[in-house]
Amino acid sequence: MTETAQLIATLKRLLKDQGLKYRDLAPLLGLSEASVKRLFASERFTVERLVEIAHLLGFTLAELSQEAAAGSARLRTLTEAQERELVSDIKLLLVAACVLNQWALADILAAYRLNEAEALQYLLRLDKLRLIDLLPGNRIRLNIARDFDWRPDGPIRNYFRNHWLNDFMDSGFNREEEVEAFAHGMFTEQALAQMQAELKRVRQRFAELHAESLAAPLAKRRGTGLMFAMREWEPEAFAGLRR
Repeated sequence: MTETAQLIATLKRLLKDQGLKYRDLAPLLGLSEASVKRLFASERFTVERLVEIAHLLGFTLAELSQEAAAGSARLRTLTEAQERELVSDIKLLLVAACVLNQWALADILAAYRLNEAEALQYLLRLDKLRLIDLLPGNRIRLNIARDFDWRPDGPIRNYFRNHWLNDFMDSGFNREEEVEAFAHGMFTEQALAQMQAELKRVRQRFAELHAESLAAPLAKRRGTGLMFAMREWEPEAFAGLRR
């Protein structure tokens, strides 16, 4: 991919992240929607046009270039030491959860009992961990790939199991938007592989809908947890009755 193509691909991603379409961009550029579509399709951007669109999205050309370069090097996971640092401080973990959900600094300060200096210290720690880039004006750029995940049996997952699992499950699951399901069956190896593929697709769709929802104002988004698990299993009480 050429540098220009990488910049344009980054512009497209930023437009999507901010919930903007070509028709929204057109009047700001003094162009028709069809002209904007042709512009992006042909990738024949002048430097002036790149700068103009970058500014409309809140970026300088230098920041757009950094964003494009960072896109190919985003984190897909953290090291065990990095995850251990996150769970060592509940406020750091809180701020990390907020920025992973694309909260701005003002959103964090409005919702939680943190002062600005304290919150900035946590953001600087997240920047040092490379989870984010803290930009001028205290803007936050998330530095994770779309397929980012926590380490299997790592500190984050273990923290959830040990501290939050009971809290998560402590619900009647009787509200319209809540679901609780349990099933048990006996599968062939082929059926197990098919089920694993289905669960992977559900998780990918969850991530896609999360990304699409980021364009909405924070007040219209609700924190939502999804948990599913599958393994070869027999209840201990049953196993104790085996011959």
